[in-house]
Amino acid sequence: MAGFPTIIQGGMGAGVSDWRLAHAVAKLGQLGVVSGTALDQILARRLQLGDPDGRMRSAMDAFPYRHIAEAVLHKNFIPGGKSSDEPFKILPLFRVDSAPEVEATAVLAAFCEVWLAKQDAEGPVGINLLEKIQLPILSTLYGAMLAGVDYVLVGAGIPWQIPGILDTLARNEIASMRIAVEDEQPGMEAESVFDPAKLGPRRESPLKRPNFLAIVSSPTLAQALLKRATGKINGFVIEAASAGGHNAPPRAKGQFNARGEPVYGVRDGVDLERFRQFGLPFWLAGGAGSAAALRRAQEQGAQGVQIGTVFAFCQESGLLPDLRDAVLRDVQSGTIDVFTDALVSPTGFPFKVIRQKGTLTEEEVYLARERVCDLGYLRRVYRKADGSLAYRCPAQSEATFERAGGKGAETPHRACLCNALCANIGLGQIRNGKKEPPLLTAGDDLANIGNFLPQDGLAYSAAHVIETVLAG
Repeated sequence: MAGFPTIIQGGMGAGVSDWRLAHAVAKLGQLGVVSGTALDQILARRLQLGDPDGRMRSAMDAFPYRHIAEAVLHKNFIPGGKSSDEPFKILPLFRVDSAPEVEATAVLAAFCEVWLAKQDAEGPVGINLLEKIQLPILSTLYGAMLAGVDYVLVGAGIPWQIPGILDTLARNEIASMRIAVEDEQPGMEAESVFDPAKLGPRRESPLKRPNFLAIVSSPTLAQALLKRATGKINGFVIEAASAGGHNAPPRAKGQFNARGEPVYGVRDGVDLERFRQFGLPFWLAGGAGSAAALRRAQEQGAQGVQIGTVFAFCQESGLLPDLRDAVLRDVQSGTIDVFTDALVSPTGFPFKVIRQKGTLTEEEVYLARERVCDLGYLRRVYRKADGSLAYRCPAQSEATFERAGGKGAETPHRACLCNALCANIGLGQIRNGKKEPPLLTAGDDLANIGNFLPQDGLAYSAAHVIETVLAG
């Protein structure tokens, strides 16, 4: 379909799909996507490291609410950067009724990431959000829209509320979002509310309403979204269980292979005929990083493909170079191992991990980490007996989780993805003199990255990925 990109770059991790990667893809006319996860912490930590290239401060200078940019700069910027053994400052955590400064920082951070990605880019720029991480969604969306974001992609849940929220925010009006609450009491309902007027003088001119793409795993979910959505859905990204990061649980519960991975069967396949009947563009994701995959997708009626893993390990991604190169060396040697872990994520969704030395996939590394939840993006909201709202996460210690009304049986093997994903991009916390350990994710086709590597090295570019996939 005219006007839609052929290739969508996946919005991966926290800062893996950063503005540099999205910009590199958008410069070539395809859809570059920034990850919307933990952007407030990422901005604050970049500033605490001294913002050595000045790009964060450049974007902050373009932010329309100067007093907010100045306040965030004053609280976080350290000329020359903090010392390597000094912990990062922790920002206040999001709540259902977040403080204005929490929302404002998230608006600014999303604006900066999208604004930088769009500079001199010929193609569109999008932002990817997880529906499971509900509390920052409203402020993150508004910040991205202030920067002129072209697409919003949301998965890891049922994002039926997002289309209407985009319509409301485009009018600079108060937006609300119903929040999932555990132990909810009859007749009670929680919602998060965001008022753009709290940022400063109300904007009179409307914002561009970005296209909304729902990330789904089945036509049944897509059909439900089309019936229930509060606004227009512009297309679907159909993500197979082979994709990296979080996967939808398999239909058959409690079945595992010899390695302990959940088993996906025939019932988990995707009926593309039903998607074609919706009449909306769709893209296939999961093992789609090749010319052959693009050709197959288009032969089946897809607009194109979403590519994640191959972009995640290219030069422009936000991954620490040492971590990236270690993975690529294992790819070259044929020893790479991707494991679908049913327990590691606090969300309860299966999550693909790369078994790698020095990461949380090593038992001794996992056990040595203090179980603490101080970023809180994956916390669950629950209703206390007195009717008030509180928060808990199974990646906390068993005792802490149980005091918050959780079941201790949920805590074994859970990992703090929030802190680990920040460690993946060099923004891990220093805790008791130790650096937070990373935890890497990739799709099942990670071994195929070898097709993009030069014979004499480990480095390849986003442009090389695009050229190779389109050339087929």
